Amino acid sequence: MNDPLLLGAVAATVLFVLFLAYGTWQVVSPSRTAADKLAEFTGGPASESAFPTRLNVLTKQAARLAAGTETELVATRRWLVQAGFRGKTAPEIYSASRTVGLVFGALAVFLLLMLVRKTEILWLASGGMVGAAGGYYGPLIYVTNTLQKRQERILHGFPDALDLLVSAVEAGLGLDSAFRRVADEMEIAAPELALELQLVSHEVMAGVPRVEALRHLDERIGLDEVGSLVNVLVQAERFGSSVSRALRIHSEHIRVKRMQRAETKAAQVSPKLTIVMIIFILPTLLIILLGPAAISMKNILIPAAATRPTAAE
Repeated sequence: MNDPLLLGAVAATVLFVLFLAYGTWQVVSPSRTAADKLAEFTGGPASESAFPTRLNVLTKQAARLAAGTETELVATRRWLVQAGFRGKTAPEIYSASRTVGLVFGALAVFLLLMLVRKTEILWLASGGMVGAAGGYYGPLIYVTNTLQKRQERILHGFPDALDLLVSAVEAGLGLDSAFRRVADEMEIAAPELALELQLVSHEVMAGVPRVEALRHLDERIGLDEVGSLVNVLVQAERFGSSVSRALRIHSEHIRVKRMQRAETKAAQVSPKLTIVMIIFILPTLLIILLGPAAISMKNILIPAAATRPTAAE
């Protein structure tokens, strides 16, 4: 334990664990009131029990190291919102986590290599690059995976929600009331989609134009199916056409698209099974079929080669 590099790696790892534990405690702390959560969500002023100012400054400084231009920041914010991270400081936390992961990932690998006695410069350089890459791209992979899963859950309940919306509009409800009714009905089956529909209703009730609220819905979800629905409703709102008829036509289109998606997944089963069979089943089958023959040939050829007289004899 007298190696200064090992001591530095241990100290950096302990500091990272303490920082992570402190951040987790700040999030789940009972002293963090609902007003603090609301202030974090809306960007308003928080009380004294929220994150310390010094910690916010350090987070922003670390975030500037990974943040890009203003256009990239806006795209990152929209991407995080689509993944379900709606906080005002979500882009800063995301960028800061990538910067911190870049440093502590390399230090963690250094510590691991020291523990296994791999102190060669090639091992340390390669391990540092791998650890830094893992710490830097880890948050990206996590957010991307979260986004894909959330969009899959929304897409799973979207056709049923669209059918309910068509039924509600054809029954005589207005579009805003239909959104609220569908959100209430889909709250258990598809909570993410129900929340998005409730946000549209709340924005309209708060005075936001309906077209703009629908555009916000498309930006928050990021699915082509939702985007096409928004375009249908915006065109019906702009040209004064029948909303129920437009929704009925779009609902039939979504059903056909869902059937095509199911047929595509069914057609992909055979190639995937073929790859699995080639990798896992075919080698086992060859061992079972050719193993006894190989053993028999070994038992016959090796003794024959050992007893064959040489040229000198």
